[in-house]
Amino acid sequence: MSGRARRVVVVGNGIAGLTSAHTLREAGFDGELTVVGDEPHPAYSRPALSKALLADRADTAAHHLPPPGHGATELRGVRATGLDTGRRIVTLDDGTELPYDRVVLATGSRARRLSALPGELTVRALDDALLLRERLASRPPVVVVGGGPLGMEIASGCRAAGCAVTLVSQGPPLVDRLGAHLSRVFAAAAREHGVTLVECGSARLEEGAGHTRVVLDDGRVLEAPTLVTAVGDVPNTRWLAGTGLVADSGAVPVDARGLAAPGIAAVGDLAALPAPHGPGRVPLWSSAIEQAKVAARALVRDDEEPPPRLEPYFWTEQFGLSLKAVGRLPRQGAPEYVEGGPGGGPALMRWPHPDGSAAVAALGLRVPVPRLRRMSRAAS
Repeated sequence: MSGRARRVVVVGNGIAGLTSAHTLREAGFDGELTVVGDEPHPAYSRPALSKALLADRADTAAHHLPPPGHGATELRGVRATGLDTGRRIVTLDDGTELPYDRVVLATGSRARRLSALPGELTVRALDDALLLRERLASRPPVVVVGGGPLGMEIASGCRAAGCAVTLVSQGPPLVDRLGAHLSRVFAAAAREHGVTLVECGSARLEEGAGHTRVVLDDGRVLEAPTLVTAVGDVPNTRWLAGTGLVADSGAVPVDARGLAAPGIAAVGDLAALPAPHGPGRVPLWSSAIEQAKVAARALVRDDEEPPPRLEPYFWTEQFGLSLKAVGRLPRQGAPEYVEGGPGGGPALMRWPHPDGSAAVAALGLRVPVPRLRRMSRAAS
C-alpha cells in the first residue's frame, strides 16, 4: 500500500494492541495514533489473571503493566462495531467514526461458554478475575471445567485460596498442550495439592438446586457453589462482518507479516497465521507480542519488513511447578534430559524432531528463553 500514513487506528488495547502502538512509534510513525479498548482499564497482563492474581491474596497489582509510552489517544470503555474498508472508517458503539490510513485489528478473543447460565464463571478479562477472587474469599468448594493451561491454573489458584477443587478434563489434563510426559507430571502435582481430577468425554451444564451443576457424559453430576469453565476462546470478529476479512473459522487470515489486506494488520488471538497444515491461530501471550511487532513495522515500512520466524513459546505456573517451553511438544514420547532426570523434579528436557530441531522445556529451572530458543533450533 503506497502513500505515507498520517492516521493509524489500533482497535484493541490488550498486549497485541499495546505492542502494535509502541512498535509503530519505534518504526518511525509520528502521525495521529488512536487506540480503542472496550474495557475501562488500561492495558494489563492477562496471564497474571490466572496466576499470581488468584494465587496470591496479598498481590492486587500482579496484572499491572508499565504506563504506555506511545503517546496515542486512548479511547477506553468503547467498542468497535464496524469497519468500512472502502471509506477507511472504524465505527464505535457510541457513534464515533474514526478515519484511518492504516488500521490494526487487535480485538482478541472472548471465553467460549458451555451455557448462558449466570452460574457459569469464566476468566478472560480483569473484571472476571476480580469477581472470582472475591468469590474465593469465603473458600467455597469449586468445580473447574477444562483441563487446559487456563483451567489448571485456575484450579491451582483456587486451591491456594483454600478451596476444595474438582477439575473436569476431557482426557488427561494438559496433554494437548504439553504432551503425555508433562501431562502426567502436572496431574500428579495437582493431586498432591488436593485437587480431585475427573476425566470424561464431554460435559454439559444445567441449572441445579440453587446453583449450576455439571453433568458428565457417563451420567455423573458434580455440584459446587462456584463453577468456572475454561474451555477455549472465540475470536472477537463479529464487528468485522461484511468486510470479507473473516474466514469461516471466525479468525482473520493474515500473511507471514500479519497483514490481512493492504493497510490492514490483524494480530493476536483473532489472527490466523500461515502454517504448513493451513492457517491457524496461536492464542498465546508471547505470540501476540511477536506478531504485533512484525505487523506494525510492515504497516509503516510496506514491503521492507521480512517475514518473521515465530517459534511457539509457552509458560505456566501451577501447583508449585513452573514451566517454560519452546517448540511444539509431542503428544507421545519421553524426553532426553539435558539437566535433571525423571521423577518430576527440576529438569531441562528435549524432544528431538527429524529435521534436527527440537521442542525444549525447562521445568522448575531458571533457564533464559533465548537459550531455550537456541536449543530448539538445532540438535546439540
